[in-house]
Amino acid sequence: MSQSLQMLTALDDAAIQFNDQGLVPAILQDYHTRQVLMMAWMNAESIQITLDTGKATFYSRSRQALWTKGETSGHFQHVVTFYYDCDADTLLLEVIPDGPACHTGHTSCFYRELAEDTGRDKGNSAILKTLNDQIEDRKAHPVEGSYTNYLFNEGLDKICKKLGEESTETVIAAKNGDPEELISEASDLIYHLSVLLNYQGVSFDDVFEKLTARHTHKRRDEYGASGKIKN
Repeated sequence: MSQSLQMLTALDDAAIQFNDQGLVPAILQDYHTRQVLMMAWMNAESIQITLDTGKATFYSRSRQALWTKGETSGHFQHVVTFYYDCDADTLLLEVIPDGPACHTGHTSCFYRELAEDTGRDKGNSAILKTLNDQIEDRKAHPVEGSYTNYLFNEGLDKICKKLGEESTETVIAAKNGDPEELISEASDLIYHLSVLLNYQGVSFDDVFEKLTARHTHKRRDEYGASGKIKN
């Protein structure tokens, strides 16, 4: 999966600001979910290895040695995009992980909360991955009384029928002009779409890639003869 990265800025031109030990902090972020995964240190050599291999490689201050994340656990972090900040003293690597970034087995090293704004509603696109993971777990480990398992057991026709019903209910909610009803029905629609995608072996990552390709197309609003947006 990993391969060398295409350079957009010459490394010398980036003028990375290393500290007195020749190191610079690097943050890893999940390319798809946007979740912050871990922080580690890089030196000039580990940066070059990362650029050459596409696998996040760091420098261990305790062992005083280079290390590639995943060389022991198999949880490699494949770099998609490599950024440096406005002061050139912090790096950001967007990655596609092969597994948990944390040695504890957690997806992210940042799993312990220190404080939160309890008055603010929470919710972001990361819930799609959580939802997909739960659906996948239900398929692998069926639970008695699970609605998801009921849909899987009934098969494609039932899943498609339910998706059609939820689509209609979403349209009706929109026509009714009730935002709360629309949010509720849209949530049901996304759940059933998630089940269908999983049943067909398609992931939201596949959908995100298609949307991204369309968004970056110069004429992403151009329609073909069939009335559908062109790829």
